[in-house]
Amino acid sequence: MAANEAKIKVSGVTRRYSIRLNKDEEKKQFTALQDVDLEVRPGEFLTIVGPSGCGKSTLLDLIAGLATPTEGELYIDGKRITGPALDRGIVMQGYALFPWRTVRRNVEFGLEIKKVPKKDRKAISDRFLELVGLSSYADRYPYELSGGMKQRVAIARALAYDPEVLLMDEPFAAVDAQTRETLQDELLRIWEQTGKTIIFVTHSIDEAVALADRVVVMSPNPGRVREIVPVSLPRPRSVGDVQSTADFSWIRHRVWELLQGETATAKPPAKPAVAQAPLELAEQLSSSAAL
Repeated sequence: MAANEAKIKVSGVTRRYSIRLNKDEEKKQFTALQDVDLEVRPGEFLTIVGPSGCGKSTLLDLIAGLATPTEGELYIDGKRITGPALDRGIVMQGYALFPWRTVRRNVEFGLEIKKVPKKDRKAISDRFLELVGLSSYADRYPYELSGGMKQRVAIARALAYDPEVLLMDEPFAAVDAQTRETLQDELLRIWEQTGKTIIFVTHSIDEAVALADRVVVMSPNPGRVREIVPVSLPRPRSVGDVQSTADFSWIRHRVWELLQGETATAKPPAKPAVAQAPLELAEQLSSSAAL
């Protein structure tokens, strides 16, 4: 793959469904996504935000190969996506762990599908359990774990069979705020170590900005790419540290503006120098960060 070639390319994608609001009505066409174009760079951490019903999860399903577009095409490494494959790992909000399998055997699930020998499976699962800090929990079952630990297992399982792209759909939404920040920092650490391409769907503006290289802002139904906001925060990155910076507040405010639909076609304002910012702007940035 050429250095400047997209890892994932979404070209003119529209996704429609036939729905019926109740059993007495005829089916109607519902458009979840309309004319979506998007390119994801190799090794990029891309986050996607948008209002409920804008097609964020639908887009992730299409990239995963779990659904097919009504119009348009999707590619990975220049090859058309026609279905699920082991080059894409998925982490969902609900963990989706097998309750009858131990932590280790959950992590080894994809390796079994790939027919990796048992001895090699153990070595690989040991590596990824250590990576997510769960080496001492290998023989426990999911019911013995906290929500944050279950999500770590889900991440380890997705990484263990070495996918090139990690697709994450609201993976931290079900955990408390403190655990969420810990998991965000863990994910950044893992991403920096593995160099995977990550596409991360979230409802949280703070989470989207704190994690990403770029934030894709979706419009309301039908979902379209309204704008892609670059995140110029330094790496390596600590979520707690970057959220207290003026740069974070400025980027967060831009994403918030786009989600409100106030400046859908306008260019972002020039980034202010904090020391020279007028009082009114400083107060605006401060209030938006508190939202």
